[in-house]
Amino acid sequence: MTAIRLLIVDDHPIVRDGLRGVFDGEEGFEVAGEASDGAQALERAAELGPDVVLMDLRMPAMGGVEAIRRLRADRPDIRVLVLTTYDTESDVLPAIEAGATGYLLKDAPREDLIRAVRAAAEGQPVLAPTVAQRLMTRVQAPPAAPVPAGEALTDRELEVLRLVASGTTNRETARTLFISEATVKTHLLHAYAKLGVRDRAAAVSEAYKRGLLK
Repeated sequence: MTAIRLLIVDDHPIVRDGLRGVFDGEEGFEVAGEASDGAQALERAAELGPDVVLMDLRMPAMGGVEAIRRLRADRPDIRVLVLTTYDTESDVLPAIEAGATGYLLKDAPREDLIRAVRAAAEGQPVLAPTVAQRLMTRVQAPPAAPVPAGEALTDRELEVLRLVASGTTNRETARTLFISEATVKTHLLHAYAKLGVRDRAAAVSEAYKRGLLK
């Protein structure tokens, strides 16, 4: 059986050492390398071609979400499993939206982490229980009042939001809709203004609340 090649990305050396210790001693895994931030992760991923990247979120130079977004655009064959201490919506939604295959917390038992990496390598989504509960609560929340008259999103803005909600990047959205990436950003900015939000995750969340996305 071919070993699953891992790239460990975390700005704390002690965390990287601990994760390397977990997988170096586990059959079927190979720690191909390490990185201390998102920018270095992109370089190492290009050099090493890992199967799975274990990605922290809050790091200097380049955070995990931006690194995930770029990895998904440049190397969609590489799976990214977020491993962090944060489980707030402002952390979870952008990471999933950027294209993370899974989202685990650093207090996960060793066995759960190993199973999650195996699942991620096969493209199966993996979520920590608290994260899954947050997403379920979000989906099941009753819709708020519709967008006021005169402030309704255009059909194209809704198309862009639907694609964003499904996890596509701006580049992928542009290709799907046969428009430029700059036009995608413009539609998003207009949607933010109409929804009263400041970023992609909040826009998707608000659109679900208002019943604009199903």
